[in-house]
Amino acid sequence: MDLLIKSLSTLGPIGRNFPAPGTFGSIAGLLAFMSLIWFTSLSSINIIAGFLILFILGIPICTRAEILLEKADPPEVIWDEFTSIPIVFIFCLDEINPGSFNKSILFLSLGFVLFRTFDILKPFGIRKLQSLPRGIGVMIDDLAAALISACLLYFVKTFSLSF
Repeated sequence: MDLLIKSLSTLGPIGRNFPAPGTFGSIAGLLAFMSLIWFTSLSSINIIAGFLILFILGIPICTRAEILLEKADPPEVIWDEFTSIPIVFIFCLDEINPGSFNKSILFLSLGFVLFRTFDILKPFGIRKLQSLPRGIGVMIDDLAAALISACLLYFVKTFSLSF
C-alpha cells in the first residue's frame, strides 16, 4: 500500500525524476483534463467533479506520503498540482472544446500560467494555508491558487474584447 501511495502522490516518475516537479505535475493534470474534455463523451462538469473527488482523496494520500518521505510538503509530491489545475477552468468550461482549438489553447495556456504563478508565489494568504497540518496543507494552497486563477480567467473571459 505504501508503494501505491508513493506512486500516486508523485505521479510515478514525474515527481521523482523531472526538474520542477510541480510544473510537470500541473502539465500532467492539464493534459489529462484536456484529453478528457476533447476525447471522451463525459460532460465537462462531470470531469471537474471527478477531479474534485481526486482532490479530496489527495488529503489522506499526501498525509501518508509526507510520513513515508519524512518531509513536510515534499516537492516530489505533485498530486496537489495534478488534481487542482482543472479547477482553474471551472468558470470557463465552455471555452475549452475541440471545435475552437485556438481559443481552447489560449485559455488552457493562460490558466496554466496563472495557476503556476499563484502556486509558486503564494500571495493573498495562500502561503499561510500551506502551513495547515499534513495533507490538508499540501492540498489546500493549490486549491486556493486554482480558485484565484479561475476568477481571473473568468474576468478575462468576461471583460476582454479580444475573445
